[in-house]
Amino acid sequence: MRIGIVAGEPSGDRLGAGLIAALRCRDDDLEVEGIGGARMQEAGCKLLYPMDRLAVMGVFEVLGRYRELAAARSRLAEHFLSSPPDLFVGIDAPEFNLALEERLRAAGVRTAHYVSPQVWAWRPWRVRRIGRAVDLMLVLFPFEENFYRAHGIPVKFVGHPLADEMIADANDKEAARAALGLSSDRPVVGLLPGSRSNEWRYHVEPFLRSALELCAARPDLQCAFAASGREGRLYIEGILHRLDPELPIKVFEQRTREVIAAADVVLTVSGTASLETLLVGRPMVVSYRMSALSYLIARLLVRVPYFSLPNLLAGRRLVPEILQSEVEPRRLAREVSRWLDDPVAVEDLKQAFSAIRLVLRRQASHTAAAALLDLAGK
Repeated sequence: MRIGIVAGEPSGDRLGAGLIAALRCRDDDLEVEGIGGARMQEAGCKLLYPMDRLAVMGVFEVLGRYRELAAARSRLAEHFLSSPPDLFVGIDAPEFNLALEERLRAAGVRTAHYVSPQVWAWRPWRVRRIGRAVDLMLVLFPFEENFYRAHGIPVKFVGHPLADEMIADANDKEAARAALGLSSDRPVVGLLPGSRSNEWRYHVEPFLRSALELCAARPDLQCAFAASGREGRLYIEGILHRLDPELPIKVFEQRTREVIAAADVVLTVSGTASLETLLVGRPMVVSYRMSALSYLIARLLVRVPYFSLPNLLAGRRLVPEILQSEVEPRRLAREVSRWLDDPVAVEDLKQAFSAIRLVLRRQASHTAAAALLDLAGK
């Protein structure tokens, strides 16, 4: 079988690699090509375009790159139309993938989309385009399956691959601290400013300043910053040096899960990082900032009461959410301190997280692969 596949960011690269591996278990002759990152390439995907050029967020950030993204999408469409795959799978990146899927499906290529756009939260009219673009929607969360069924779109809840992966020793605090060179008898705050450059721009400095506040109030505190790669590490270290090079903060590259596991509390941006923190069972404070124009648009259109995955999955407020102008150091430090000072609340939170984890653990990559093979008639 030959499939086309497009992932537009690191989380999609992870999902794509797992999916390719699961498909290959069922088809030794599988051929995969499209857009992805290092993980997908290692899993056997032939890369036709660099994934990092697709990794943008926010309404106006996307508009600023529209010409480049449209040209890449057009070239990719022509490639797959001239040599149609048995199946095309778009992984997340809806601003890029939905138009591509719609064009390919109109030409007779079977299409699936893996990871739902947040149509249940904002811009719900996109569901009509999704109905035209895909033969099957693969969703990670149970509330999404209900949404698509209500709109008559074929859907399969596959669970979340991270819930399958992050088991066994993933939450071993002592082992993680030893691996990172952190003291086992002093509290640790983990800081996760995101995987995209536009997320670093809005979060690194307030996160660092909140760490400064926390360290001033708690001299024994250890702070561990997770950088998604070399560029992110250099960005964090540059701001850290400008603010206070003597701060007891360590920056770790490509070790996000160990930072989460080592932490007593995590300060994180929303998105996949907050889900990873939930799965490891650590209390968290979830924050998000974006450009003023993107926020204005989102504020007018968003229809859900929460923006963090832990609260959305629970259907209630489990963790603090700090948004836009409220993302300031003292507020962040105050919310982190509440978790450090309330072990009873932390235990209650862990119980709620455990229940969510069980719902999401469904062998997602293999469940998705089986659904795609059924769709392709293989």
